[in-house]
Amino acid sequence: MNRVTRRALAVAAGVGVANALPAVSSAPAVRNVLTPQLAGIGRPGQVAFTFDDGPDPVSTPLFLDLLAERGVRATFFLLGFMVRRAPGLAAEIVAAGHQLGVHGDLHRNLLLRDPVSAMTDIRRAHDLIAETTGVRPGWYRPPYGILTAGACLAAARTGMQPVLWTAWGRDWSARATPESVRRVVRRKLVDTGTILLHDADCTSAPGAWRSTLGALPALLDDCQERGWRPVTLDDHLLPPDARPRS
Repeated sequence: MNRVTRRALAVAAGVGVANALPAVSSAPAVRNVLTPQLAGIGRPGQVAFTFDDGPDPVSTPLFLDLLAERGVRATFFLLGFMVRRAPGLAAEIVAAGHQLGVHGDLHRNLLLRDPVSAMTDIRRAHDLIAETTGVRPGWYRPPYGILTAGACLAAARTGMQPVLWTAWGRDWSARATPESVRRVVRRKLVDTGTILLHDADCTSAPGAWRSTLGALPALLDDCQERGWRPVTLDDHLLPPDARPRS
């Protein structure tokens, strides 16, 4: 191996390390302490409910109906390929008073993608959602909660802020039940937090969304009993003079 080849490999390795560095935020103990807004830690007395992987015409309308019955607004992180399948449903989410975020165009681990393809994926999803719904998304959540430098740059260039979560329900598993989803969320459920759930099963076990939907009323009751208000991410994380995003 000659000197030029070794240098090229060293540069490539350095670029790879730099691109992957933000992935350390996938560890909750790291992000909760060092980057609380990235973790979704917001105002006391409230909790942000967020849903990933939609919109799905089979399941998402049922979540919208339940949230409407409870008078709750949430944030939906959409996948571009799902929006292309159901563009009208993406617009319905906005019309129902909810907020949109970007989860990517395709649901792929960013550590397995080069920075350019990751940036292209994120921008494509952002532009599609904006064109389809008339609303420019203000929040970005990476697949599997794994950020890269390329993803952070793409989010910044499209006017989005990355955000992860403080509690999840492990609701993607075939073994999930409404009771297990509620139990897992409650382990980390605190006011100021952000809850990750899924309203679609395109990357989960078939029908897994039913466990999420079954757990949602009890989770909303848990918050109500504690006096915590369910809110969107804008209401949770942004100062009043920075709302609403459009």
